[in-house]
Amino acid sequence: MRVVVTGAAGFIGSRVAEAAAEAGHDVLAVDAPDRALAPGTARRTWDALPLDKRELDLATADLTPLTSADVVVHLAGRPGIRSSWGAEDDIHRDNVVATRRVLDAARNRIVVASSSSVYGSAGRDRPTREDDPLAPASPYAVSKAAVERLARRRPDAVILRYFSVYGPGQRPDMAFHRFAEAALAGRPLPVFGDGRKARSFTHVDDVVAATLAAMTAETPAGAAINVGHPEPVTVRAAIALLGRILDVRPEIESTAPVAGDADRTWADPSLARELLGWTPRIALADGLADQIAWHRANALAAA
Repeated sequence: MRVVVTGAAGFIGSRVAEAAAEAGHDVLAVDAPDRALAPGTARRTWDALPLDKRELDLATADLTPLTSADVVVHLAGRPGIRSSWGAEDDIHRDNVVATRRVLDAARNRIVVASSSSVYGSAGRDRPTREDDPLAPASPYAVSKAAVERLARRRPDAVILRYFSVYGPGQRPDMAFHRFAEAALAGRPLPVFGDGRKARSFTHVDDVVAATLAAMTAETPAGAAINVGHPEPVTVRAAIALLGRILDVRPEIESTAPVAGDADRTWADPSLARELLGWTPRIALADGLADQIAWHRANALAAA
């Protein structure tokens, strides 16, 4: 099967592209690494990707290479709630405009990445389900809601709402990357707010498994599906777990909370189990140990 993966220089995209190739698919990796939020990291990931690659700016380039794909996995976009404030034009260009063009170019099945941020904050009494109303509260979340509206026009599209993805290779601006690097260096851990926000932290290997399943699963037209761990954990509890893994007592350095950052995300993955045959398998303790091992290996390689 011919598969095009956009955003293949990214944290999730690179792993999806490699996993699809390992599963026997003919993969074309597409990205514009120099437009990434962390261009240096994206360029290193891109250069190391052992696949057929094409550098394309999805908002402006000729997207003919997408037309022959049996499946397009559209993971490209400008991420980040915190960095989206003041960058609304870039967010619209790289998320909404680019997605519209990808949807126009793709001729067959398309898997589109969305985010749990489209829900806003989850309630205290139950997890978020796909038919709950959307309440995006940041430019990034608004752009993802717009991406979903575009994708729903395609009967062969499936939308995946990713929840707080972590693991080896995480972007430098993301929480667990910052926490692990600080803890390993003996520095205070930078936390936005008081650390009481809760997240459905989901390991990248679980996310890759769901994404590959979505390439071929039979799903209703324009279906949106939660891809998230069903057990929310507070940031403080995750930091305490990280400390136990490292056998240190992390010091927290609190800064102002981020506007539009949800108090809680809490995934109900029942629909993913029904439609994709997917359930998350990696517990946070195991996933954090996996990510810390990656940070340590990178530190040794750089020494």
